[in-house]
Amino acid sequence: MEKLESMTEEIRRMAVETLPLTELSDSELEEQIEYLVSSRPDSVYLTIAQKAETISAVISSIRGLGILDSLLYDEGITEIMVNSFDMIFIERKGILQKTDLRFESEKQLSDVIQRIVGMAGREVNQANPIVDARLSDGSRVHVVLPPISLTGPVLTIRKFSNTPFTMDRLIELESLSLEAAEKLELLVRGKYNIFISGGTNSGKTTFLNALAGFIPRDERIVTIEDSAELRLYGIENLIRMETRNANSSGAGLVTMRHLIRASLRMRPERIIVGEVRGEEALDMLQAMNTGHDGSLSTGHANSTQDMLARLETMVLMGSSSLPQDAVRRQIASSIDIMIHLSRLRDHSRRVIGITEVVGYRSGEIRLNPLFVFEEEPSASTPERVAGKLKRTRNHLLFESKLKLYGVKGTI
Repeated sequence: MEKLESMTEEIRRMAVETLPLTELSDSELEEQIEYLVSSRPDSVYLTIAQKAETISAVISSIRGLGILDSLLYDEGITEIMVNSFDMIFIERKGILQKTDLRFESEKQLSDVIQRIVGMAGREVNQANPIVDARLSDGSRVHVVLPPISLTGPVLTIRKFSNTPFTMDRLIELESLSLEAAEKLELLVRGKYNIFISGGTNSGKTTFLNALAGFIPRDERIVTIEDSAELRLYGIENLIRMETRNANSSGAGLVTMRHLIRASLRMRPERIIVGEVRGEEALDMLQAMNTGHDGSLSTGHANSTQDMLARLETMVLMGSSSLPQDAVRRQIASSIDIMIHLSRLRDHSRRVIGITEVVGYRSGEIRLNPLFVFEEEPSASTPERVAGKLKRTRNHLLFESKLKLYGVKGTI
């Protein structure tokens, strides 16, 4: 095994030093690598399988992402966590596992990181040591370099499945009930402003993507994200935008606030903001409240109430001069529906609640729970959570948008 790895590295080095890599097509490069492998010393015997593996490994190290390629191609893996060049973890079916894979050196890991960031048109260095990017398939990438990271370069990749999750698939996985999905379809078609909250890795982006599948195909949509992850199918009139970090000289910064403001001049019928994290919350709420009904967004929080409090804080980050009372009124008048997701102890991702925001009174934002997840203690175990998303006795109080946009049905 060590001899094979050593020979692979030797051939890779020979290819980098002797071949005009930028001038060769992928097929031409493969031919050249195959020749280098075939012309090796006879003392090193390779089976046909080993030869093919060596050629693939060399090409991957030059054009691909090295040892990460095999992890990226594995559909069962949902997250790749490189803590250091010799410490790589993965998440499979919600469970973390340490792998036996390792980069040959910290430099090789750094080269792969630079390749990933470069492909995304971004820049990472000591002056800009924390960067978000994405792979060509939409997978989310997060990079942290020394001296911020004390263990060397750190790379985290949140993979996206080649087969996007639909609402039908989420129902099949029991993330929510069929009844809840049917009511959410009415709310989306009725252009209610919907905000999805949840903790880290609770499935917010996946759910947002599935929810957007209910949007009528003839509408004009603008999506705004830090790193473009959403995949909306069947919508022709679609504009996708993502933020950009400043370069090493501090120029070229494009923030979420810039993009939200720019989107208002594009005549969107709906604006989808992938995730709000800071002062852009104010611009998002103002967009929702000024004729862009049906907008969607997500945010990190542990409950619906926590999300409302976080939104309040984020708005104040953008405009500290606003009185608290005005901020809460703005939130209450902008958001119609809150959906909260959670990752439970058995690693399942569930919709915990669907709640109507019904206004502001006596200093508080008023909520009307429509669906609530109820665990069944008798059927649950420490390893498995049994329960259902159940309809409350409450009805939707504000049905005016359903009538306004001609959506038949009651909630």
